[in-house]
Amino acid sequence: MNNLNLVRGLVLMAVALVFGLGSLNYQLGQFSRAGPGMFPLMVSSMVFLIGLITVVRSRYVKAEPLSYNMKNISLVLLGLFGFAVISTHLNMILGIIFLVYCASFAGTVPYSIARNAKISAGLIAIAFAFQKLLGLQLPLI
Repeated sequence: MNNLNLVRGLVLMAVALVFGLGSLNYQLGQFSRAGPGMFPLMVSSMVFLIGLITVVRSRYVKAEPLSYNMKNISLVLLGLFGFAVISTHLNMILGIIFLVYCASFAGTVPYSIARNAKISAGLIAIAFAFQKLLGLQLPLI
């Protein structure tokens, strides 16, 4: 199995199954009055469908070789770990900024402080929207 497209689709499907099956532990409710399990089930269903399309598509497009770079994997994991630690001990805004700037070193495009600032601002705005509009208890400030 040395086809990046196939592996990408299978991983998407596996992640969707884990979260979709986990959402069945909560009440689904109805579409008119959704329960806590409805949103994760719907999102995981869409992700599973995207994974299935990716797997089918991998049979018809030229296979891309599967490779991985331990440096990039380490950078992304460091960004996630740093996000969790900084969000827990300081605040989530600093955690988001650390995550974006750290994980962007793993990218293939040239490093851009301005692009990272825009991505951080967008993610912070989404976090504030989740906090204010949805009432989530996020440690933003």
